[in-house]
Amino acid sequence: MPKALIVYYSRSGNTKAIAEDIAAAVTQEGLAVDLRSVEKVQPAELSNYQLIICGGPTYYGGAPYQIKQLLDETVKFHGQLDGKVGGAFCSSANIAGGNETTLFSILNAFLIHGMIIQGDPRGDHYGPVAINAPDDRCRSGCRRYGQRLARLTKQLFGD
Repeated sequence: MPKALIVYYSRSGNTKAIAEDIAAAVTQEGLAVDLRSVEKVQPAELSNYQLIICGGPTYYGGAPYQIKQLLDETVKFHGQLDGKVGGAFCSSANIAGGNETTLFSILNAFLIHGMIIQGDPRGDHYGPVAINAPDDRCRSGCRRYGQRLARLTKQLFGD
């Protein structure tokens, strides 16, 4: 069975809530899920998963230092994530607060690793985002995102 890692950084709890909603949807689709804060993840561990979803709050239009540090340290394992499925999520204090650039900063690292990224023609195209605490729109998007990425992972790696 494919395994998923959902890794997050959260100061206020908003981004953790998004991670939990995505994890619940991925679990419902039948994947084994490890949900962990970024401080409890070592870069070498990422190669043990077929699906990696990563997120944090938006700081100055990008991922927070803790997420960026994890991604930067994966350079030691370049090539080991090739063909795995990746996704991103984030939160910010306001609309136009840098959500898309934050998602792109995470997805860019995943693309350089050769990971497979799935967009969504509905809702949050690049990954779920919340303005402050996740609202019903965000929570619905998290469920859809988790389901879509889990289904893609199962198609690629089997049940």
